[in-house]
Amino acid sequence: MDKVLDSPARAVADIPDGALLAVGGFGLCGIPSTLIGALVDAGTTGLRVVSNNCGVDDWGLGLLLRAGRIARMTSSYVGENKEFARQYLSGELEVELTPQGTLAERLRAGGAGIPAFYTPAGAGTQVEEGGLPWRYAPGGGTVAVASPPKEVREFGGRRHLLEEAIVADFALVRAAVADRHGNCVFHAAARNFNPLCAAAGRVTLVEADRIVEAGELPPDAVHLPGIHVDRVVAADPADRRIERRTVSRPAAAKESR
Repeated sequence: MDKVLDSPARAVADIPDGALLAVGGFGLCGIPSTLIGALVDAGTTGLRVVSNNCGVDDWGLGLLLRAGRIARMTSSYVGENKEFARQYLSGELEVELTPQGTLAERLRAGGAGIPAFYTPAGAGTQVEEGGLPWRYAPGGGTVAVASPPKEVREFGGRRHLLEEAIVADFALVRAAVADRHGNCVFHAAARNFNPLCAAAGRVTLVEADRIVEAGELPPDAVHLPGIHVDRVVAADPADRRIERRTVSRPAAAKESR
C-alpha cells in the first residue's frame, strides 16, 4: 500500500480543531517542522498537544503556540520558550508537566494497548497529592484547573502512582528515511520520541528527509514498522534549526593563546 501523499497540506487537511496530537522531537532535534508548518497554514486551532517540549518562540510547535492555536500542552519541560511561559502564567494555556520517563512510558503504553501502569516517579510529592496548577485563571495568580490526586499502590515496599496511557488522535513524526509502505529509519538522536508518538497515534503522519521505494530498506534497519504509519510526505530540506549552537575555537587560535 502506497502511503505517500503529494503535499503536507493534504496530509494534515482532516485534523480538526481540538484534536489531540502526539508530536515527536526533543528540543528542535527530530521535530516534524514541515507538518507543523502545514498546520499553521491550515489555521487549525484549539489543539491539545503531547510533546516533550514546545519548540522555541519562532520555530517548531512554538509557531502554533505564538499563533494561539494550542489550548493544552502535556510536556516534560518548558525549555527556552518565553511565549510558552507567558501564556501559561497568564491563564491562556493549560499545561500538564510530566516527568520525562513517565511521558515516554505513557506514549509507549498507548501504542501497546496498555491502559495504565504504575511508576515510583512522583510518589510522595505533590504529583501524588494533586493540586499542581494546570491552568491559571485569566490574568494569572489564581489556579483555575489543578491536577487530581493519583491512585497509589505499594509494590516491594515502595509507593507507586498510577499513570494513564496516552492515545492521540493524530501523531506527527520526522524520519530520516521512509519507504512507500511507511517503514521508517531515524538518524541518531533524532529518533528520540518519534517512534513512541507514532505508535500512540490513531492516525500517524510521517515527514521524511528521503523517501525510497518499498523493499529498499533492509528489514533489520527499520526502526518503525509501517504498520504504525498512515501517511508519508517529503520533509522540507530547509526545515532544520539548531536550538543552541556551540562551537570551539579553531586549533590555530588555541595554540596562539
